[in-house]
Amino acid sequence: MNGLDARLVCVRTLLRSLAANSYSNLALTGALGSALGSAPALSPQDTALCTAVFRGVLERMLTLDACIAKQTKRQPQRLDREVLCVLRCGFYELLYLHTPEPAAVNLWTEAVKKLRKTSAAGMVNAVLRGFIRGGKQIPLPADKIGAMSVTYSVPAPLLTLLLQDHGEQAVSAFLENALEVPPVYVRRNPLRLNDAEFRSQTGAEPVSGIPGAYRLPRGQHPAEGIMHVQDLASQLCCLALDPQPGETVLDLCAAPGGKSFTAAELMQNQGRMIAYDLHEKRVNLIRSGAKTLGLSCISAETGDARETEKPRADRVLCDVPCSGYGVIRRKPEIRYKSPDDATGLPEIQYQILEAGAKAVRPGGVLLYSTCTVLKRENEDVVRRFLAAHPEYHTEKPWQDYPALAAYGQDMTTLFPAMLGSDGFFIAKLRRKT
Repeated sequence: MNGLDARLVCVRTLLRSLAANSYSNLALTGALGSALGSAPALSPQDTALCTAVFRGVLERMLTLDACIAKQTKRQPQRLDREVLCVLRCGFYELLYLHTPEPAAVNLWTEAVKKLRKTSAAGMVNAVLRGFIRGGKQIPLPADKIGAMSVTYSVPAPLLTLLLQDHGEQAVSAFLENALEVPPVYVRRNPLRLNDAEFRSQTGAEPVSGIPGAYRLPRGQHPAEGIMHVQDLASQLCCLALDPQPGETVLDLCAAPGGKSFTAAELMQNQGRMIAYDLHEKRVNLIRSGAKTLGLSCISAETGDARETEKPRADRVLCDVPCSGYGVIRRKPEIRYKSPDDATGLPEIQYQILEAGAKAVRPGGVLLYSTCTVLKRENEDVVRRFLAAHPEYHTEKPWQDYPALAAYGQDMTTLFPAMLGSDGFFIAKLRRKT
């Protein structure tokens, strides 16, 4: 049946990804590469369909579950996992794609049979058809938190934290953006190509106000050696660090190496960039990437950022492990992780910041950054550090970049609505002379 293979690859990959609690992008890439070892290779059209439904279900799972609960009159978690997954996919396709409704219903009914749940085929068919007859309405709770939770598919505990930290307008815009397909940004390697050559070869368009940043056309694959994929937030982080040729710069939590690469390029490959990571396998990723880009000033070393003895440096970057809630538009499954799982992170983040501070020369820069937007991992950590270290003070980033200067605060939280980046936090600290 036309399109059935794509839907089976999608639902099987979702089941595996959810069961293993793995990163969705890796699970989907592996599944599409192998077609799960049984189905024939998918056509480009089927690959696009599989990707859209897979990603869409992860992004809107709570929205879909609310619809399923209303139609089935039972909690979704009480359904067989295969049946629930098929219903999520079917509801997503009916709500957000342009597939003719009878075709979508028939295909997902066939899919549940192929998953050896033949006894549930009649129920799936009836539930999907009932949803269509009811006008495909999404049921919203009466309370604000509940309604926002269903609308944006974000659990209430996380939503409550976000609203406490940033307010309804900023949070709504952030979560609305997280339901869109994110752009692909890259960093041009200035050691290999100038702007005109790069644009001619790649078709990429420069990002206004951010030198060296480009948006890659959808469907275009990055070419090795002349660029590396990097969201604008990480590029802005490196511009805030502002490394200069000839300096010694440390990146304490560097893998897979994107910020180290950008910093080394800003240094014109002159000086010393030392990139640390806890695991040797990830350190090898940094070494491989630096070699591909021709960045000989980078040396990558294995070490715990909190404990490893470090040389004196002009600039130290502490891009610390965090809850990751700023990048949910790229990793949609992160939104379902309980904030309680991250309550121990601020102490680890503070320890890394303390360790990095010891390596900074007088007059040097200590940059603290995360890819989350929770204040307990951002402003609270920095304020604690400043209270214990009067030898440091905050400094606004990007003051030498006219298009960016107004965005730079003593502590800066970036949202997509500002410059188009992921959610991110930056605090630039200067050690007094």
